Amino acid sequence: MTREVGPLLASGRDGDIFEYGPGLVLRRTRDGRSLENEARVMSFAAECGYPVPAVEDVLADGTEIVMERIDGPMMMDVMVKQPWTMARSASMLADLHDSLHEILAPGWLTQLPDGGDRFVHLDLHPMNVMLSARGPVVIDWTNASRGEALTDTSLTYVLLTCPQMPAPRVVRALAQPARAFLARMFARRYRGPAFNAHLAVAAEMKALDRNMLPTEVAACQRLAIRARRKSAG
Repeated sequence: MTREVGPLLASGRDGDIFEYGPGLVLRRTRDGRSLENEARVMSFAAECGYPVPAVEDVLADGTEIVMERIDGPMMMDVMVKQPWTMARSASMLADLHDSLHEILAPGWLTQLPDGGDRFVHLDLHPMNVMLSARGPVVIDWTNASRGEALTDTSLTYVLLTCPQMPAPRVVRALAQPARAFLARMFARRYRGPAFNAHLAVAAEMKALDRNMLPTEVAACQRLAIRARRKSAG
């Protein structure tokens, strides 16, 4: 049955999400990039019992995915409105990492240079977790790969601390202590030389991202230096 594409619901860095009938949404890329691998990744995660939107169909030569509509706020939005939930959210985020990393990644996923064999998301932060009636649901599987668990958790720490918030400077300054608290609460489960060594590599790699602002690059470089000192000490 052919459905009509409904109103625009959300826009991301390289695609848009539209209403697509009862309980469904359609995600469409703007540059014609295929989403077939991402649909395959999400289907694999669902088969393993991991909380992801269910994939209904892949259309338009792979440039569109029809998937389950997840109703509920982003984890980030909840923390902004209810900052007293931050520690609980950090624990939930770590739980989502840990349960994901229990899964042996399939051989068809991109292999990271670290040589690990775990299922890793590489973008698992509070803006990619939806809090639905059935619990937290993880979205945006574009970067999913096969690698080490600490590569994934250390990159999340970088994402929690280095990129600027899309907000006025005063708001960013006021929010910085809260972000630092969230990152500490998240990382306390992984403390140790091994985590710091991975953190240094993740921060150095993120500093090479051409989409990063000079201030964000500098923050990544400072974090990498601190992490290397801790891993050596």
